[in-house]
Amino acid sequence: MGVGAWTKIGLNNTDYNDQGVFDAGANLFTAPVDGTYLFGATLLYKVNSSTSTRMRGRLVLNGVTEIRGSYGEISGAHVSEATALWLQTMVPLTAGDTVELQGYFRVADGYFAADHTSFWGCKIG
Repeated sequence: MGVGAWTKIGLNNTDYNDQGVFDAGANLFTAPVDGTYLFGATLLYKVNSSTSTRMRGRLVLNGVTEIRGSYGEISGAHVSEATALWLQTMVPLTAGDTVELQGYFRVADGYFAADHTSFWGCKIG
């Protein structure tokens, strides 16, 4: 993944999707009904050219708006396949709203380790 641009993170597999609310092709969670939802993500760093990169993550509502409380950054030196960033927040959604996981690298490029980067959500109220 390049440097200096927010990019939607593609997830390789779906562990639990009984309600069919996560579209793996589009990498989007779509709210089936109005309510309060709890979301979380784990982004695991994988080196490309340098461990001095700075890794950011966030959750985005409807492809445009950063969800309050979901932004984070690891700003120290990284260890490939060991440095992780955890995000968690709650947000009220209307049926049809979408949520996506985005990542960003600054200083140097890198990867989000496919087998250990995750995104989850559930309705809680």
